[in-house]
Amino acid sequence: MADNENTTESAPEKDKTAKIDHRLLEDVLDAIRPSFQADGGDIELIGVDDETGVVTIEMTGACAACMFASTDISEGIDTIIKEHVPGVTAVRPVMY
Repeated sequence: MADNENTTESAPEKDKTAKIDHRLLEDVLDAIRPSFQADGGDIELIGVDDETGVVTIEMTGACAACMFASTDISEGIDTIIKEHVPGVTAVRPVMY
């Protein structure tokens, strides 16, 4: 019976990690993309870590050199994506 208890306890742990719907993520990015394109820039999805929920994006064009890019990510894009895409825990800029 002790073995069953251990199995039961570990099952919910597996469910804690929500698989991110990549199509929904792309749809949300497509919805916010025009506001960046209007300023001569864009956002590109670089990667998704389904285990941690971290989404990596890259600001391109005029947005890449903009001094507000980090604010756009932390206060805008991050908030919108986490609100609309279950399982996303953070949105981070790509680091080269």
